[in-house]
Amino acid sequence: MIFLTTAIDYPNGSPHIGHAYEKVLTDVLARYHRLCGQKVYFLTGVDQHGQKMVRTAEEQGVNVATLAKKNTKKFTKLLDALSISNDGWAETIDPTHKACVQKILQHLHDDGQLYKKSYQGYYSIRQEQFLTDQERDTDGNFGPEWGEVEERKEENWYFKLSEHTAWLREAMQSNVVGIEPAFRKNEVLNAIEKAESTDLCISRPKERLSWGIPLPFDEDFVTYVWFDALINYISFAGYLKDDDSELPNFEELWPAHLHVIGKDIMVPAHSIYWPCMLHAIGFSDEQMPNLLVHGWWNIRGEKMSKSLGNIVDPMELVDAVGTDAVRYYLARDIVTGKDSDFDTERLFVLFNSEMANGLGNLLNRSLNMTKASLDGKLESYQHDDEECQLVRKSHASLLENFPQKMAEHDLRGALEALVSFITDVNTFAERTKPWELKKDESKRDQLTAVLHHMCESCALASILLQPFLPDAAAKMQGQLNAAHLAELQIKDLQWGLLPAGQTINKPKPVFPRLQAQETD
Repeated sequence: MIFLTTAIDYPNGSPHIGHAYEKVLTDVLARYHRLCGQKVYFLTGVDQHGQKMVRTAEEQGVNVATLAKKNTKKFTKLLDALSISNDGWAETIDPTHKACVQKILQHLHDDGQLYKKSYQGYYSIRQEQFLTDQERDTDGNFGPEWGEVEERKEENWYFKLSEHTAWLREAMQSNVVGIEPAFRKNEVLNAIEKAESTDLCISRPKERLSWGIPLPFDEDFVTYVWFDALINYISFAGYLKDDDSELPNFEELWPAHLHVIGKDIMVPAHSIYWPCMLHAIGFSDEQMPNLLVHGWWNIRGEKMSKSLGNIVDPMELVDAVGTDAVRYYLARDIVTGKDSDFDTERLFVLFNSEMANGLGNLLNRSLNMTKASLDGKLESYQHDDEECQLVRKSHASLLENFPQKMAEHDLRGALEALVSFITDVNTFAERTKPWELKKDESKRDQLTAVLHHMCESCALASILLQPFLPDAAAKMQGQLNAAHLAELQIKDLQWGLLPAGQTINKPKPVFPRLQAQETD
């Protein structure tokens, strides 16, 4: 079983393009693993606790539970708008999650992993954590990434994080805790050095914050939002579930194949807190999850932010250009793990040139010519020349390169390989000119071969496109009258997807060109 998770979103506002990208990235990987014949469980969700939720609710004059429910709907609507195929959904106010968190807390308390002390220091409202001098910049100030910082003195419960950092360093160096891309490992190792003598505050006084999961051994405190939220990866996977629970079988899912997260929450939450928590609970080295850390979508090199007014609303984008165009752009124009500039003009150029003019044109001309020249029925043929051989060579190359890129989580590279193949086949059509061959009855066998090569190429493209644009791929297969293509796996792909005698349907635009005025 392949278990894929995304970082759960914090519904203290509306989704932005970063949320959309993370969901699309993970969805493409999930669909690809299914295409490879593997069983997949894809979990995503929302983290609804925390002080920021309370403050926003107070500002809006609503109950915090009402705010959480209202904003959560915005994130579920985004999943539908982007055709996300998640199998599980996590909400941290769920009683099952609460029970799991409290069982873990009680276990850690009984095992001597938690202690209570008074602490005075500087607290980041945005990140909901106490800061140390290590978080100050060279001028001695806390940077803007921490938001509003205030001085506090209060008693809290602490997790003995420092007792696990030596193990974590070794685990990270030996890839027991895997992290992609590889260059992120040094960032984590540097952060571990800072955490070696620091323990993690895992509670907040209930008199200050009641919106959270109460500590089972001290009802005067609730659980720190990050400690609570991270546990979703196992609680909604069935860890410590009741016998009558409908949650999955944890032993079948764990360890997680990938936690897909943004670089902003890699350190310290996912690369330090989380593995140390699992280690303290009793998870073995073999049970540690792997992290796939993606970059940010920026605007002209600047991070998107409300204060700068440059946030891209993914729902508005889907309304303007459609689900296929948004999914294609988000997968096509960023290198997994690195930052990229969001550019609406690039979205139009890439989709129109590669999908509308490229694959859409190939599908349309292949089906139209087959309808017009062969009465919509592929025939057997004997003709085979260098041009046909080049198409089959390109076909074989794609079947080698595409899986390799996907195994490397290089979605951009996989799409580039597919686009290169489509370009080769369109070039083949231009060179062989089936519209001219149709005029000469003596060249019917060559015409039959050319059209079969073109339709066969569309069939392969439709299968490899399934993880990226599932709706468009299904439409292509419908027009090819080849429902069996959707049942094939990567290992089944070879020349001959469409046999002689295959009838095809009338083409309809699958990739209509985007018009600039649609986003005005």
